[in-house]
Amino acid sequence: MIPTLLFAGRLEREYILLAEGTPILDRPGGSPLYAAGAASIWGQETAILARVGEDYPNQWLRQFAEYGISSDGLQIAPGSLDIRSFRAYSKSLELSRSNPVKHFARRELTFPKALLGYRPPEEKERIDLDYHPATPLVTEIPPEYLQAQALHLTPLDFKGQGQILTAFRVASVKIITLDPSPRYMTPNRLQDLRFILDGLTAFMPSEEELRALFWGETHDLWAMAEEVGRFGCQLIVVKRGREGQLIYDAGAKKRWELPAYSSRVADMTGAGDAFCGGFLAGFQQCEDPLRSAAYGNVSASLSMEGSGPFYPLDVLPGLAQARLDALIDLIQEV
Repeated sequence: MIPTLLFAGRLEREYILLAEGTPILDRPGGSPLYAAGAASIWGQETAILARVGEDYPNQWLRQFAEYGISSDGLQIAPGSLDIRSFRAYSKSLELSRSNPVKHFARRELTFPKALLGYRPPEEKERIDLDYHPATPLVTEIPPEYLQAQALHLTPLDFKGQGQILTAFRVASVKIITLDPSPRYMTPNRLQDLRFILDGLTAFMPSEEELRALFWGETHDLWAMAEEVGRFGCQLIVVKRGREGQLIYDAGAKKRWELPAYSSRVADMTGAGDAFCGGFLAGFQQCEDPLRSAAYGNVSASLSMEGSGPFYPLDVLPGLAQARLDALIDLIQEV
């Protein structure tokens, strides 16, 4: 199958302590899965490109298929891969990804044996150039996946992201969006980003990542977006969480601000990825940056109201379209 929308990155086995409720222990997750789930609500065929070990549960792959997400691009590495991911949310929704023992003890919960020896990703990767064993291998990409109509690259190490990007550029995939890893969003890597950005449809950092890239130079987000736009990227989309998004069209030199769709928050995990998935779905349909950002905004709002990458696919039919129609009228040119 040639995918309409393809999402590449690392899958995870999630362990989450929400602000309230029971712990989530060993659930399928990861950026490409959250993005694909959020994109699927708009009706397009979705697929993931990722790499897991032989210990990855088969029942999860069947679940992907039940929700219409193809896993034909899932590369199986010999043995097992440590793709555990821990998150703990406070009542104020602050996030911690380290020291799970402390968080389980603070809540008087039994510590799961499956988390013994866990270290957060930033401790396992010495520098951003390190190759992570769960990064998809270019040599194992199915040929039909190189014919995808649109690709979104979720955060990976710089080398791995660059290799995948090159493969799809050579294959002349028309629409490519990219969410950077915070590990290479530093001032000393700004010039290296020219390789990543040249020819991209959309570069989609968070506000924190973009500010880190220009640390000590400017506090003006629009100035940052303009500078990045000079590297050959068509659109700069700055994700600002509950503040919505900033959109900069480098070619037309236009700026827009989109407020976040107001919704309740049950679980923030994967919300940024859900935005990227919705954006790709919208852009593949209409190639309109504003409407695409609205797609992403609605996808993120639905993702946060529940928990897990498949939650948006279980909401009431028509809810996403109703929110999209309401949000379009709120877009402002700056």
